[in-house]
Amino acid sequence: MTQEYHVTSLVVHAAPGQVANVTEDINALAGADIHAVTDEGKFIITLEGATQSAILDNVEAINALSGVLSSSLVYHQVEPLEEKSEETP
Repeated sequence: MTQEYHVTSLVVHAAPGQVANVTEDINALAGADIHAVTDEGKFIITLEGATQSAILDNVEAINALSGVLSSSLVYHQVEPLEEKSEETP
């Protein structure tokens, strides 16, 4: 089975009064990184994972967070991971 690397970017809109809570909750998700956030509650987030399922689980978790109003998938890329042979240093 070929291993893969997935990266996805999202724009997430949260209620302005919930920015701190949403930030904390997103930071608790494995593979999630917040790159920008505004006082109005807009977030730029990337998700990284080994499977599409892991990415979708995190998207669903973000959508279910208290204070999140919406999320929009902006980008998704999948790359195969090359397996190292015993000859590769």
